[in-house]
Amino acid sequence: MPKQTIRDLGSLEGTTIFVRVDFNVPVKDGKITDDTRIRASLPTLEHLLKGGARLALASHLGRPKKGPSPEFSLKPVAARLSEQLGRPVEMAPDCVGDDVRKLAGTLSNGSVLLLENVRFHPEEEKNDPAFAKRLIEDTGAHVFVNDAFGSAHRAHASTEGVSHHVNTSVAGLLMEKEIKYLGMALDAPERPFVAILGGAKVSDKIQVIESLLPRVDSLLIGGGMAYTFFKAQGFATGKSLVEEDKVDLAGSLLQKAQGKIRLPTDHVVAAEFKADAASKTLPASEVPEGWMGLDIGPASAKAFAEAVAKARLVLWNGPMGVFEMARFAEGTLAVARALAASGATTIVGGGDSVAAVTQMGLAHKITHVSTGGGASLEFLAGDPLPGVACLNDA
Repeated sequence: MPKQTIRDLGSLEGTTIFVRVDFNVPVKDGKITDDTRIRASLPTLEHLLKGGARLALASHLGRPKKGPSPEFSLKPVAARLSEQLGRPVEMAPDCVGDDVRKLAGTLSNGSVLLLENVRFHPEEEKNDPAFAKRLIEDTGAHVFVNDAFGSAHRAHASTEGVSHHVNTSVAGLLMEKEIKYLGMALDAPERPFVAILGGAKVSDKIQVIESLLPRVDSLLIGGGMAYTFFKAQGFATGKSLVEEDKVDLAGSLLQKAQGKIRLPTDHVVAAEFKADAASKTLPASEVPEGWMGLDIGPASAKAFAEAVAKARLVLWNGPMGVFEMARFAEGTLAVARALAASGATTIVGGGDSVAAVTQMGLAHKITHVSTGGGASLEFLAGDPLPGVACLNDA
């Protein structure tokens, strides 16, 4: 069911809006090392501010276990966001309470208040109704905008609970974009539709594979998860990563796929899990005793690139090898280059896949780079996301 967005809101002048953003950015020694998620929120925030709204922004940062902690404070985000927006961003000392009420009460049209990390309160992850009510009441908000797709698979107080305390809950522009592009893979995809899945474990992607198999023309599998499929085919896998309890399932998926699943035909194997380990390229059916597969081989990379070149829609989630080690990154980089050169609609999700296109300066050549790791996978698996389901239907 399509959802209402901020474009469906009437006059914004003087309206206080509770906006759930995803400012869960990497911070080292108080400095933000990657502000991609902050920049991704700007179209939504600028649209609302242009209309004269008053914004109370909420986000989590990291996984604080013992309440408030300086290392998980959103203070560095307030400074960076202020630079990006070109206007002051007031930082609240908490996300609820008297100080928040006072600061929210002084907001003028077109001004921004950033609430402190919602996860400083254990009630956030418990989706405590009283806490969700306080988030709305203490900020004086009348509208909920969810633009945090990366957290939409969590039923937390700030992602779902607050929707029960306002009459209007809508998607931000980033959320709208995520639903639109990921939805293309599930609803009447353009053909040929090629999906590429990688990463370490089959278990992380089982539901996605089962959801995509009836929809794709080809499903290309690389990364550590390929070895569970190789084991199911009776190949030697050496010390490669194999989920023994998923071998039978991998075998049944291969049968069900009726040729749609394509595995690597060659791979790069190494004697140890080390960046400088001895390595060689072999057929996928061969792994010397005690060795392990750490990347797809050049023939597989070429075949995968050729499949991408013929596609009209390509979805990629997960690396083809141990991407963080240069010697075993080539398969992942080859896939990134293939997507960037493609004339298809291209959708990239998952940390390492996004890192590959970003590091190579190719992100601008991808149709949509998803900000939601776990949320993307649950969406593609066909699971309803609480942070989307709670929004008003269009």
